[in-house]
Amino acid sequence: MTRAVENSSVLSTMRGKLILALLCSIGFLDFMDAVIVNVALPSIQHHLDFSEQGLQWVATGYLLTYGGFMLLGGRAADLTGRRRVLLIGVVVFALASLVGGFATTAPLLVGARLVQGAGAALMMPAALSLVTTTFEEGPDRHRALGVWGGMIGLASAAGVLLGGVLTDAFGWRSVLLINPIICVLLLVPIFRLLPDDRHRAPGASFDAPGAVLGTGGMLLLVYGVVEAPHAGWGSVSTIFRLAGAALLLIGFVVNEYRHPNPLMPLSIFRIRGLAAADATQLIAIAGFMSMFFFLSLYMQNVLGYSPLKTGVVYLPVTFGIGIGAGTATKLIPLVGTRPLIVGGSVVASIGVFLLSGLPVDGEYVSDLLPGMMVMSVGLGFVMVSVTNAANAGVPADKAGLAASLLNSSQQLGGALGLAVLTTVATSRTTHLLSVGTPPPDALASGFDRALLASGIAILVAAVIGLGTYNTRSNDAPM
Repeated sequence: MTRAVENSSVLSTMRGKLILALLCSIGFLDFMDAVIVNVALPSIQHHLDFSEQGLQWVATGYLLTYGGFMLLGGRAADLTGRRRVLLIGVVVFALASLVGGFATTAPLLVGARLVQGAGAALMMPAALSLVTTTFEEGPDRHRALGVWGGMIGLASAAGVLLGGVLTDAFGWRSVLLINPIICVLLLVPIFRLLPDDRHRAPGASFDAPGAVLGTGGMLLLVYGVVEAPHAGWGSVSTIFRLAGAALLLIGFVVNEYRHPNPLMPLSIFRIRGLAAADATQLIAIAGFMSMFFFLSLYMQNVLGYSPLKTGVVYLPVTFGIGIGAGTATKLIPLVGTRPLIVGGSVVASIGVFLLSGLPVDGEYVSDLLPGMMVMSVGLGFVMVSVTNAANAGVPADKAGLAASLLNSSQQLGGALGLAVLTTVATSRTTHLLSVGTPPPDALASGFDRALLASGIAILVAAVIGLGTYNTRSNDAPM
């Protein structure tokens, strides 16, 4: 009996291991590109003459279309074939990266990043849904999703590290031009390892109104959130954008309720704990992405670190995330996902709280390293356990939708966290400068305030995590 079970394990085969490595590499690439440009931003601003407000769109333009088109990409993967959508996404991503890498004007680079995000929105849900449909519910899927979650968590730190190394060695263009090379290397294994599922039945009719309302609502929501710190949260333009997004998304929900073949079947939220897992992801990522962003700015603008040194500083964080992710994968069959989500979030928040008191003359070993290591282990726990909880009990025909919901939460959380906490940091720094505080001290204090808010957000994620389903190795929510 035991031998039969072992033989039925896809993950125990060499082909299964190669498929998992391929899909995790795709997820890693997509999420890494959300942060890899951060360290290169000063160089990009200098070479392409970006304004301060325009520069943010190099980073947030990617998040805008990544989050906005995620739902459409995930459902398209379910209805028209996951490998097909994945291939289209890889090609779009590669071409946009190539254009961005050779861009000679600011608008062209921002446009390339917008298209790049749309390509990633096709790739990510297709890849994650292939993980959940390739590996059956139980130990195989828990291990596979554990590796996936660990790799996605690792991408945040590795993106900063690689961005610093590439920018310092080859210039800012290399952080984009490395992508087409990687994409070409991925094409052969995609064709050889992944099944051709393009003959899947697409359903009676495509939900065009749902696609327009859902994508438009998400795009306008992310755009409104990203622009709010500059326009003002109480400004007419911000209120108009957010209200418009709310109306579009309400219209989307009404359409999905009535449409015979909806883009997002609302029945998916009957899966126990799925909504709570997605909400946990949203709030946690709002804290984590902001933390990486402000920590990098602190190291470069206050401590005077070079892009290379800033990247290398994150090397121990990658090990911490690996330890947390590996441990969480082994613990899920024993204690379930909920204790790991809650415990990992609490541990991570403690690490970020330790970082929220960074002085203007901070030292790496005494001021940065302890908090970064505590945070990284907690981050590994959170990413693995939330990914498992958000995909448990999802039927195969909705795997792409579940993946897109989780990843939409991730991108919306990142955009929301950066927008809100940038306002927190800027307000604090501006106030201190107005009363005569030296610029380095004012900057450090603003970053500390934002890091404190990041820690609070991650702690809130721990509370929301109490509502997730406690997925174990052999059970699933009903």
